[in-house]
Amino acid sequence: MSEGSVQHQQPAVPVLEEQQLDEFLGAVPERGQWRYRPRRVGMVWRSKAFRAGAVITMLALCGLVILALVRRQTGTEGFLVGLGLAVLPVPLLMAAFRWLDRVEPGPWRNLLFAFAWGACAAALVAIIANSFATQWIATATADPAGADTLGATVVAPVVEESAKAVAVLLIFLFRRRQFGGIVDGIVVAGFTATGFAFTENILYLGNAFGEDQQLGTTGFASVTVGTFFVRVVMSPFAHPLFTVLSGIGFGIAALGGARHRVRRVVLPLVGLGLAMGMHALWNGSSSFGPYGFYLVYGAFMMPSLGLVTWLAIWSRQRELRTLSTELPVYAAAGWLTPAEPLALASMRARGVARDMARHWNSHPDPARGRAAARAVAEYESFATSLAMLRRRARHDGAGRDFAVREQELLHHLWHRRDIAGPALTYAAHATGRLRRAHRPPGPPPFPRQVPYGNGPPQQLPAPHRHYGGHNPYLEDR
Repeated sequence: MSEGSVQHQQPAVPVLEEQQLDEFLGAVPERGQWRYRPRRVGMVWRSKAFRAGAVITMLALCGLVILALVRRQTGTEGFLVGLGLAVLPVPLLMAAFRWLDRVEPGPWRNLLFAFAWGACAAALVAIIANSFATQWIATATADPAGADTLGATVVAPVVEESAKAVAVLLIFLFRRRQFGGIVDGIVVAGFTATGFAFTENILYLGNAFGEDQQLGTTGFASVTVGTFFVRVVMSPFAHPLFTVLSGIGFGIAALGGARHRVRRVVLPLVGLGLAMGMHALWNGSSSFGPYGFYLVYGAFMMPSLGLVTWLAIWSRQRELRTLSTELPVYAAAGWLTPAEPLALASMRARGVARDMARHWNSHPDPARGRAAARAVAEYESFATSLAMLRRRARHDGAGRDFAVREQELLHHLWHRRDIAGPALTYAAHATGRLRRAHRPPGPPPFPRQVPYGNGPPQQLPAPHRHYGGHNPYLEDR
């Protein structure tokens, strides 16, 4: 690494207990060797761009087909009304799950894939399979009413939960680096189920509007208002709650690591079975009598929602505690300041650090302030990934790529430390995370520009958001 790129010599990399430095770690390679570009391959189907294009194309085709099927069932007017009403709970649910994922935010591409899978692929599989199975049962038993009941309580839960769980499985298998625990499973499953419920609500609300058009009913007595109240107001969380059980199973399996192969198979299946059972109970609540729906809603669904919410928040707090447990070793080695692990383990302190970085660097150009806040946010994300990596290595053993991944994360932290270090130290003092006998430290010596190396101050470059391609932090200055 060139002497002009950093102000201090990089410290040694700490090693895990009972492991030798030469086994996994070493000095961080010279700056010219840090290039995070994907390996080029000769076969087209191994290209990331090709696979991403194939997935997008497949989901787009499923979306066109499902929209055509829904429009044919509801009519154009019913489709538009259903679409307008069904979209209302989507931003609220997505915001809730994204808030839960603030400690170590997953990439938006994974969440958008999960939502699109639920809204397009899973919904298409469900509408075709449910219709086929119900018609087959009705023909075989000559009992259409019984076939509808059996389809709603048995067929639909199995088909729909299996179709939604595929999205969680795909991210669990192919985006393993971004899927590390219960919170990730809950968030991915929640986005998938939110997309599925969105498409299903279009169908139900559109059909309700068509029924009102035929009967001539309007106002609060209409079927559309009743359907909207039950599906959007009372139970927008129903589908996310079902599928989150599958996500929890995958999340616990991810915590177990690769060594627990039986757990990696059994726990997701247990979660899927619980999701199917809860879904079947919800769909069959009307068969318990005139008050069956309210009984299941009040005595089962609401307590289950509260329990899952508690588990999600507890898991998020556990992730924060991991930072305060795993990062001090890097502070002792000189990679972080002593106050940084305390600040990184508090969501409030993280927010204060971003705000202070923006304030200190926003004059005279506000764009530099926003860039500094982004740099602190990326620093927080990289530090969280580093803590989670070390926790997994401690419990599951250091894998082949442990040293490379650790050095990669430390490299990104090092190139943001001049911005993030003072801000996080200030936040640790200001939020009371670090007991002090003096006032919080003042602004760092770069309120208007951020110095790089020993040369004149330069404008803060826009932080990068990925490992591949051009990286302004790796340029020789």
